[in-house]
Amino acid sequence: MANTIQLEIITPTKVFDEGQVEYVRAPSLDGLFGVQSKHAPAIIAMKTGEIKVVKEGKTNYFSTSGGFADIRPENVQLLVETAERAEDIDKDRAQTALEKAKKSLQSTDANHARARTALERSKTRLKVADL
Repeated sequence: MANTIQLEIITPTKVFDEGQVEYVRAPSLDGLFGVQSKHAPAIIAMKTGEIKVVKEGKTNYFSTSGGFADIRPENVQLLVETAERAEDIDKDRAQTALEKAKKSLQSTDANHARARTALERSKTRLKVADL
C-alpha cells in the first residue's frame, strides 16, 4: 500500500492500532493538521478535538483531549491523554458532564480552568458521537 501510513493512537490505558490508513487529521494548538504517507517528520502538540481517520475509503472519528503527534514518513503515533471512537461515546454521560461543567462555571467556588476543560471535552465528545 504505497499511499498509506501506519497509525497508532496511544493513551495511558489503551492502544488503537489502526493499521495502514490513507489520511489522518487531528487538532493542534495552532489549528488542524493532516498527515498522509511520506509526510515530513514532525512532533506536534495536540489539543482537545476530533481525530479523523480515512482507511480503505471509510472515515472514522475519535474524540481526544490532547497530547502529541509523532509523525514519521512511514508512521504516525498520536500520544494522547484520552481517545474514544465515535461509536463508543456514551452520549448521556457526555451530556451530564456538559451540564455539570456549565454549573461549575457559574459557581464562585469552582476551579474555572478545570470546568472550561471539562466543558470543551464534553462538547467535543458530543460532536464526535454525532459524526
